[in-house]
Amino acid sequence: MAQPLVKKDDDHDDEADYSPFLGIEKGAVLQEVRVFNDPQLDPRRCSQVITKLLYLLNQGDSFSKNEATEVFFSVTKLFQSKDLGLRRMVYLIIKELSPSADEVIIVTSSLMKDMNSKTDMYRANAIRVLCRITDGTLLTQIERYLKQAIVDKNPVVASAALVSGIHLLQTNPEIVKRWSNEVQEAVQSRAALVQFHALALLQQIRQNDRLAVSKLVTSLTKGTARSPLAQCLLIRYASQVIRESANTQTGDRPFYDFLESCLRHKAEMVVFEAARAITELSGVTNRELTPAITALQLFLSSSKPVLRFAAVRALNKGVGCIDLLVFQNAQESDLVMGLLELVYFDPVAMTHPMAVTNCNIDMESLISDQNRSIATLAITTLLKTGNESSVDRLMKQITNFMSDIADEFKIVVVEAIRSLCLKFPLKYRSLMNFLSNILREEGGFDYKKAIVDSIVILIRDIPEAKESGLLQLCEFIEDCEFTYLSTQILHFLGNEGPKTTDPSKYIRYIYNRVHLENATVRAAAVSTLAKFGAMVDALKPQIFVLLRRCVLDSDDEVRDRTTLYLNTLGGDGEVVETDKETKTLLFGALDIPLVNLETSLKNYEPSEEPFDIDSVSKEVKSQPLAEKKAPGKKPTGLGAPLAGPPSTVDAYERLLSSIPEFLDFGKLFKSSAPVELTEAETEYAVNVVKHIFDRHVVFQYNCTNTIPEQLLENVSVIVDLSEADDFAEVLSKPVRSLPYDTPGQTFVAFEKPEGITAVGKFSNTLRFIVKEVDPTTGEAEEDGVEDEYQLEDLEVVAADYMMKVGVSNFRNAWESMGDDFEHVDEYGLGPRENLAEAVSAVINLLGMQPCEGTEVIATNSRSHTCLLSGVFLGNVRVLVRLQFGIDGSRDVAMKLAVRSEDEAVSDTIHEIVSSG
Repeated sequence: MAQPLVKKDDDHDDEADYSPFLGIEKGAVLQEVRVFNDPQLDPRRCSQVITKLLYLLNQGDSFSKNEATEVFFSVTKLFQSKDLGLRRMVYLIIKELSPSADEVIIVTSSLMKDMNSKTDMYRANAIRVLCRITDGTLLTQIERYLKQAIVDKNPVVASAALVSGIHLLQTNPEIVKRWSNEVQEAVQSRAALVQFHALALLQQIRQNDRLAVSKLVTSLTKGTARSPLAQCLLIRYASQVIRESANTQTGDRPFYDFLESCLRHKAEMVVFEAARAITELSGVTNRELTPAITALQLFLSSSKPVLRFAAVRALNKGVGCIDLLVFQNAQESDLVMGLLELVYFDPVAMTHPMAVTNCNIDMESLISDQNRSIATLAITTLLKTGNESSVDRLMKQITNFMSDIADEFKIVVVEAIRSLCLKFPLKYRSLMNFLSNILREEGGFDYKKAIVDSIVILIRDIPEAKESGLLQLCEFIEDCEFTYLSTQILHFLGNEGPKTTDPSKYIRYIYNRVHLENATVRAAAVSTLAKFGAMVDALKPQIFVLLRRCVLDSDDEVRDRTTLYLNTLGGDGEVVETDKETKTLLFGALDIPLVNLETSLKNYEPSEEPFDIDSVSKEVKSQPLAEKKAPGKKPTGLGAPLAGPPSTVDAYERLLSSIPEFLDFGKLFKSSAPVELTEAETEYAVNVVKHIFDRHVVFQYNCTNTIPEQLLENVSVIVDLSEADDFAEVLSKPVRSLPYDTPGQTFVAFEKPEGITAVGKFSNTLRFIVKEVDPTTGEAEEDGVEDEYQLEDLEVVAADYMMKVGVSNFRNAWESMGDDFEHVDEYGLGPRENLAEAVSAVINLLGMQPCEGTEVIATNSRSHTCLLSGVFLGNVRVLVRLQFGIDGSRDVAMKLAVRSEDEAVSDTIHEIVSSG
């Protein structure tokens, strides 16, 4: 049922304006449709009934096929009325009902008659309806009329035909593309909307032909686009041509002069669109940017709220001209907030702060703007472009209005303050005080989390801010209502607190959590106390006293943690040095995937021999067929879903350990995902899994016979080592028999030098004896024929010797690893399309696990840091920090820092990159 609508600006709460559709029901409205059949039609009543039908359809009510058909046939009788208002309602309801092909025939004649009517309103609407409900067959019959309508002198008719063409281009592109000449003529129209729609349709027709689009833009930039709307479209198309030309030099930029000339256009929307386009140009210089910044600066002092908002948003984060098109008639400035979350571009304030500095005086006046969204954007832009001397003044201005804005705006301000503090670390005191003050104020979870994250980042990056920052976090958890934030702060406090000059001052705050919080926070507090006891030997006696008080806690998790820490800290509370194993337990990163640990614990059978955590596989589990597999192909061997435990690695270990010839190879280090060696739907399906040992590599060929009339015997794979000099074949284990659709495995083992990442390409040939099978009896013939089948080549690469093992806290893992075996060097990666391509290539080359989401690169980013973790052959932990940079000519440079537990492994990683 419809709800009453209340006037937005009504000052009287007791006066309400109720919806005219209140209480209407579909059944009653369908009964009212009978008025369409009256001999003497009442246009006003018929229009009211259609309005109710449209309301029901837009509210989500659906009509059955019979109901829709009955309404449709009743509506067609209204074409006999000459009332203009009713005819417009008829057009609307026909479009919404979406009649079937059989029903369309009935109304087509009436619509075609209207399309050739002398009444322009009939013509325009009939074109829209016909193009909405027609199919390709009928479209060819009315194509001639549509072409005539495109060049019609009446702009309403022409626009209707052009807009219909834009929609039809999605379903009948070949027909619409034949209208190019008429659309080209419409582009020269003097009517603003006709030119706008014609240009949009013409560009879509030619969008797959870059040369044609470039010629179109070239012809129109000579001044033929009179409509401001068409001019905005033209600016966008010109920007697209500039981006696709990939020229970053000023002299080679094809349409920059046109963009700059648009900054002097009389229409504000055109000026803004041109300024936005210039700020988005790749490799734009300060000289090229200055005219655009000047135009935006003039908007900052405009009396129109929408212009002020558009300008400050473009300077801050950039926003499309569609904002201006939507709000050009807005009366209330707060309507601007509706598009606050539109498309983002590279922030001009971050990429060219010096160019934006000239606008700072104008933006400071916007801090007191009545529209809070404009004020927020102004402040964040000032924070990005301000200098060190203006920080204190900005902090005072921000304090005055923080309480008046919503949390989502506050988060934006907090993030800007964090960036400013990292930019001017000497100002950390005033900025940290501001963050601590707003942390005590009321706010939601996301707002509080943004503040806490900012303080944590500042503590990590500015050593002088550690003491004050930790105390501010301690005071916050005294009255924190969010469990997640409390546990995160306690965890951070346990890592950083023991490293301060006076760790004892934090103990009180931590122990208070044991008495005053829920079980989750109490457990986190116990772990934090244990970390202080492990790292600060002088505090160990006091920590033991506090931990013993937690033994009788009501929650089993708290009790278990307390018991564990009391036993592992050792020394019975005396001032003794904590051993290395305990520190590893408390501070070391868990380099075992939790899924693997869970599987191993479930499979562990209680016995006198304790559970050995070293027996748990460290490899990150992936899908059995991680590489691309042809559709419709049946998985073979262990590439198929496994029965029993879900761990593929465990299944491989059990299979290999059951073969006596492989027992001397030692513990399996890693198994790859299956790699397909045959195409789809071939006679034989073969994939291979690479098993890596310390001194051996075993190829497991999973074979399937897909021919029912054949039996394969003595199936083996002959491997050519001509391109794999470091390998020597030591063993081949064939399959004795391979019936139809029964997977079988054949193995080939190779020896390689120890301590060397041997790589190479292997040519594979499937060799077997084929015997014909009688389809009636199912028995094979005694005599067979020896045959061969060529398989795809297989490569062993450096990434095969690395397991993807992530770390939960890369910073702690990096610091705990130490720099004893650190190796740093720089490399040039040559020209790349973007940074994402370069980062992906290096990750794939090394075969390591990206950490903390650093494999994701921001669009158009010019620098990036990627963190990788893994375990190299020999169970050697490896951490990699990659720093990328890309210049204007798209050449990528990379700084590679490697830390590992073995110097030789660090050198090997660099050798892999330099040779890759």
